[in-house]
Amino acid sequence: MPYGVIFELDEKKERLTELEQMSLAPGFWDNQEKATIIQKEQGRIQGQIEVWEKCNTALEDALIMLDLADEEDDEATTTETAKLIADLEEQISDTELECMFTGEHDGNNAMLTIHAGAGGTEAQDWVSILLRMYLRWAEQQGFRTELLDQLPGDEAGIKSVTIMITGRNAYGLLRSEMGIHRLVRISPFDASGRRHTSFASVFNFPELDDDIKVDINDKDLRIDTYRASGAGGQHVNKTSSAIRITHLPTNIVVQCQNERSQHRNKDTAMKMLKAHLYEREKRLQKESQQTLHGDKKEIGWGSQIRSYVMQPYRLIKDHRTNLEIGNIDSVMDGNLTPFIKAYLLWQR
Repeated sequence: MPYGVIFELDEKKERLTELEQMSLAPGFWDNQEKATIIQKEQGRIQGQIEVWEKCNTALEDALIMLDLADEEDDEATTTETAKLIADLEEQISDTELECMFTGEHDGNNAMLTIHAGAGGTEAQDWVSILLRMYLRWAEQQGFRTELLDQLPGDEAGIKSVTIMITGRNAYGLLRSEMGIHRLVRISPFDASGRRHTSFASVFNFPELDDDIKVDINDKDLRIDTYRASGAGGQHVNKTSSAIRITHLPTNIVVQCQNERSQHRNKDTAMKMLKAHLYEREKRLQKESQQTLHGDKKEIGWGSQIRSYVMQPYRLIKDHRTNLEIGNIDSVMDGNLTPFIKAYLLWQR
């Protein structure tokens, strides 16, 4: 097992021991909110350690089989051992990725929002392309997706869209996607066939657990109802079931139109607002700390994290990790794993 993996495992065992001691301390359940958070972390780390130990046992078995195949010059045993090692490498890679999820909400579901930036119709088409990419990625991961809100483009594409992605570590995986995505291609909307550059912003918010408290004053909210757009049949056209909520102090706007029930759309929109406000508070705290430390680097509008160049050459480059991939079709069909792994390693 690689040295880095052993070092990571030792750290997690130390943390697990620390959490177990905390859970045995007198008055542990006096603060139920804190106790629940500790137990969740304890369970997550315990699961990771168990998987690593299984991998280590499988590695020892593979080494024994390899020695046996070498001694007996048995081709069948050699083939079986090679397959066992290949499966083990894949399992270790997946487990190593999971061990990188150290954030408080990395294991949660994700709410992903994409907004068209500079580029007009071209940028709105770019949003629809990115949406397809993330839906394909989620499908490959076995995650469930749900369209929460969508604003169609003026001529083509999508101005903005929000989807819920439900699955283990969805938020932790999609943290790598938050920022500005730049597209360079020959525009299908330009009769002269000129090359265009378009931008879209991707935001990722965790679906917060019920035990996370975010104070929202009803007086600070403006709630509007409107008729949903897009598919939905006659019901969409006849009822104002879609909900738009504006948080007046921050000017944060969320909206939901995926349900026929106005009440359910409001509940979902409030979840979205809660996540926005929680992430905003965390971002402000982080910015304050960065100011104190003289570090003002922050992913925001205008600071692209990844470029997708389709003409005059074909290349996708992540500007944070410098990872470059030439197989654009594979990435646009949802193969984001190389970028996600590279980002998590870069972040650490």
